[in-house]
Amino acid sequence: MTRPITVGVDGSAESLAAVHWAAREAVRRGLTLRVVHAWEQDDGADQAAGVGEALRETARDLADRHPDLPVTTDPLDGGPVQALVSEAAEAEMLVLGSRGHGAIVGFLLGSVGQQVIAESGRPVVLVRAGDRADVEAGGREIIVGQQGGPDDSAAALRFAFETAAARGAALRAVRAWSLPTLYTFSPGSMKLLDEAGGLEPYEKKALAEALRPWREQFPDVAVTQHVEIGSAGEVLLSVAARAQLMVVGRRAHRSAVGTRIGSVAHAVMHHAPCPVAVVPPG
Repeated sequence: MTRPITVGVDGSAESLAAVHWAAREAVRRGLTLRVVHAWEQDDGADQAAGVGEALRETARDLADRHPDLPVTTDPLDGGPVQALVSEAAEAEMLVLGSRGHGAIVGFLLGSVGQQVIAESGRPVVLVRAGDRADVEAGGREIIVGQQGGPDDSAAALRFAFETAAARGAALRAVRAWSLPTLYTFSPGSMKLLDEAGGLEPYEKKALAEALRPWREQFPDVAVTQHVEIGSAGEVLLSVAARAQLMVVGRRAHRSAVGTRIGSVAHAVMHHAPCPVAVVPPG
């Protein structure tokens, strides 16, 4: 089954940028575009009429810009989080607008956006209001973070390679590492490090092994391997200026105050200047 690219709109400048980003990506991948607006049914008939008109206006704008792109629109009843999560389950990806970075870290997406990202079983892409099409054609890279073993980042790597192939873009795979504490050393780990020639060669080998199946599957994608000491969030943000899209895996954690997104995805979502794709495992 061919899945559409689905984008959530709410009338803001951020969601308008998300619509245009999603439309360009749908054209590149040969997919349909589904534009949805989640609203509470209790908001009344006037709100419903306004939502319907806004969706029709968006469809007209898209028809002018991308006349060959199939577009469907739909107002969604019910709570926005569950409505968008349900839509994401049937989509290739869900695209949302993001307010961008600011001083109050953790309150930049709003509770709806953060809950959708934490609960979605499909990739969620966040787009800033200032996103421009010319950045995608300006030689900038797709940047993807890789952590752990080959299986740990497989979903994020797949998404990144597919996107790079669809755009004819180069890809930069980033793996961050840090000096282990004394207590993490063991005879087994010391043997692996000795065989690899030290910590940094070991990390480079681990990244190469994680990339190998995807490089074989996408031989036309030019790949740069980037291994650097530091926290994963800091290293990814240090190269964000050269990115047209940044891809990170999601590690959601349940807590007493709700679902929390992993620290790496959290840092990139709030501070990267480019669109960010957050990809769930599996």
